[in-house]
Amino acid sequence: MTHATLLARVAEGTDPAAWGDFYARYGELIRAFCRRNGLQAADVDDVTQDVLMSLTRAMPGFHYDPNKGSFRGYLRTIVTHAIYRRICQKRGEARLPEIEETTRLAQSDAEGEQHWEAEWRQYHLRRALATVSGEFGEADLRAFELYALSGRAPAEVAAEVGMSVDSVYQAKSRVLKRLSAVIEQQVQDEG
Repeated sequence: MTHATLLARVAEGTDPAAWGDFYARYGELIRAFCRRNGLQAADVDDVTQDVLMSLTRAMPGFHYDPNKGSFRGYLRTIVTHAIYRRICQKRGEARLPEIEETTRLAQSDAEGEQHWEAEWRQYHLRRALATVSGEFGEADLRAFELYALSGRAPAEVAAEVGMSVDSVYQAKSRVLKRLSAVIEQQVQDEG
């Protein structure tokens, strides 16, 4: 299912499974960005719920138009608002003008943008890995994870997985090529 199709299903409001699909697609992204911003587990849960509630109110009648901006940017704005509202609540400072000013500053903050982009890339990698996991053998996937993702030495990976060093290189190449294609499709589907 494409990104635009999912957003249309959520906006329509008549498909009970749409929000489950939305959460399955974006839940971990939201949660990871919260953790990257220093929130504890309970706060991550609260912010995730706040984001979903904000989207629930905003989505009826929503029409995704990529010419007006990316959904990625829109989602980042909503998540950032929720994070800063939560931080202000924890401090006992829930004054709206301060929250809006803090959020405005955070949105222009290069570090905040870098954090969001890093989580967005990880989000795509996680989705792509889930997609391709059934397409490769367990040893190839393990070799890829240890070598390409964990940065371990090829000889060390080969010994641990029980394959030759050349096979480790080949596994990395095959999995990486497939992941790249899947990620490219995911990004294209987002519009």
